[in-house]
Amino acid sequence: MKYDCLIVDDEVELANNTCEYLNMFEIKSSVCYTKDECMKFFENNDASLILLDINLKDGSGFELCKELRKTKDIPILFISARNTDDDKIIALNIGGDDYIEKPYSLGVLLAKVRVILKRFKKENIEGYHDNHLRVDFQNRCVYVEGELVKLTSLEYKLLVYLINNSNRLVTKEELFDNVWQDKWTGDGTLNVHIRKLREIIEKDPNDPKYIFTVWKEGYKFEGENK
Repeated sequence: MKYDCLIVDDEVELANNTCEYLNMFEIKSSVCYTKDECMKFFENNDASLILLDINLKDGSGFELCKELRKTKDIPILFISARNTDDDKIIALNIGGDDYIEKPYSLGVLLAKVRVILKRFKKENIEGYHDNHLRVDFQNRCVYVEGELVKLTSLEYKLLVYLINNSNRLVTKEELFDNVWQDKWTGDGTLNVHIRKLREIIEKDPNDPKYIFTVWKEGYKFEGENK
């Protein structure tokens, strides 16, 4: 069965209330309370978004995220009472797409979930294609020299955003707002993702032909879509 949202949280009452609230607004949702239940869920079901707590009774949400990222490229929104910058940076760097602190407003969470689902379900059949790089927006696949390559969810979002805004300066602030959707994301996190993207899609990451740095301001994607 396909769900819009899977909630993975060992706070049973909060998880159930969140699930009920999302379902009330036609966000088809289910809930798991442990890491093991989550892995079993995906044996027979699928989801378009995961709301994932960091502290689970049978393990760490960080470890579960890394395990899921081996086979899943769906958005993962961390929900946690832990509010340090280190936790947030780890969550994003291991494949998380966003981070919301507990206690959270159900209304704000609903708005975030709707935005994320809308963004990830949006299809663009044209994508990008040249003799070296092909990005299939509809199937969310990236090919380099005809070979399928693996990007994290954030790397893919970053690449697609740059492609959709080709040949113009995209500021760092714009990327933080539209890719990470967080004001506190720092230059270091962005630089790491840009470097990883270049290592994957560029023939020579040290002499990029697609993603150019505009000193102190942002980045520009240049390419010839065919």
